[in-house]
Amino acid sequence: MKYHPIDSNLFIKNRKNFAAAMQPKSIANFNSNDVYPISADSTMPFEQHRDIFYLSGVDQEESILMLFPDCPNENLREVLFLTETNEHIAVWEGEKLTKEAAFKTSGIKTVYWLQDLEKVLFEMSTYADTFYINTNEHYRANVATETREDRFTKWLLAKFPAHSVAKSNPILQRLRSVKDPIELDLMQQACNITEKGFRRILNFVKPDVWEYEIEAELLHEFVRNRSKGFAYTPIIASGNNANVLHYVENNQQCKKGDLILFDIAAEYANYKSDLSRTIPVSGRFSDRQKAVYNAVNHVKKEATKLLVPGTIWKEYHKEVGTIMTSELLKLGLLDKADVQNEDKNWPAYKKYFMHGTSHNIGLDTHDYGLLHEPMQANMVFTVEPGIYIPAEGFGIRLEDDVVIQQQGEPFNLMGNIPIEADEIEDLMNS
Repeated sequence: MKYHPIDSNLFIKNRKNFAAAMQPKSIANFNSNDVYPISADSTMPFEQHRDIFYLSGVDQEESILMLFPDCPNENLREVLFLTETNEHIAVWEGEKLTKEAAFKTSGIKTVYWLQDLEKVLFEMSTYADTFYINTNEHYRANVATETREDRFTKWLLAKFPAHSVAKSNPILQRLRSVKDPIELDLMQQACNITEKGFRRILNFVKPDVWEYEIEAELLHEFVRNRSKGFAYTPIIASGNNANVLHYVENNQQCKKGDLILFDIAAEYANYKSDLSRTIPVSGRFSDRQKAVYNAVNHVKKEATKLLVPGTIWKEYHKEVGTIMTSELLKLGLLDKADVQNEDKNWPAYKKYFMHGTSHNIGLDTHDYGLLHEPMQANMVFTVEPGIYIPAEGFGIRLEDDVVIQQQGEPFNLMGNIPIEADEIEDLMNS
């Protein structure tokens, strides 16, 4: 891995917290993601399943974690199964985890090779009544592919039909939504790498540059700072491209007088950052562009103040909508009649700001979180208002990642990344 080793105490603590929420006499199972084929002998780059990583730190394919805190055999309360490594694999594929390295990474003492799975699991099953299975229950999930986890679940339930079944996901939703200090440090690293990329392109962007050239600059800066690259598919949208919310082609030339909307960020150690900025191709905003920009920035600042313990996500978005409506009235994009006659299920401001303002972020860009419950300290949210005006040929979105505090306003992990319009102009013209 490119990233520095992570303190195994993080994963030890995460397993302890998960185990505390399990039913008596139960086993929880977690699998690595598949290595997905492309064609011939080609595969997509491996991305570890975030849940097994969260609980073990193991960042390797074909790994399985089992937790059985009540097992009478103490050696089987935490078990890792790994693909057996050897000299041939080391030569052709690179070094894989040894049992000793797996312990150093995870803090798990009992490590078996995968060929021992059935034998060991059978012994564990004789002491257990329930299997926890791990399903994807994220509110945005749209899973069309049967995963390695899915196939393991089918095999497990067929193999042990007399055992009860429970769900891991509700426990993980709760645990993963509140970040450990080690996690916050890793996320800060991701944000710091993102800052380096953004500052680099402020001195690179000029009329006639291509969106993909900017993408290349960002990728180079991210990778040279120990990131695998982009935390998600980057959006580099100049001109009217910015009005396509998930524009990812990044294949157009940037024209004088246009704005460029960036939704780009680095990952670090599988932890994500998520940044949006909008800058002028020519280094200066027009008066109208700056007025809209400052309106978006104002909404962002006011929305950030609302992210405090006790806030309910749904109610928060209603309040942000009220703030945005006020700014759109000032800009002349809405009038009083638009607001008075609005559909309460789709308020007038949605014509120019049609997406949400905040989502959880962590190991996933849209991370787990119980949105119907009050926010808590050490939850991390994005704040990303935008105004999109196809008739005027530009859209503006601004976004930072913030950590909710016990008291007061949240801490901005991206507080060092330039955002004020005047500062951006100064940096682009320095």
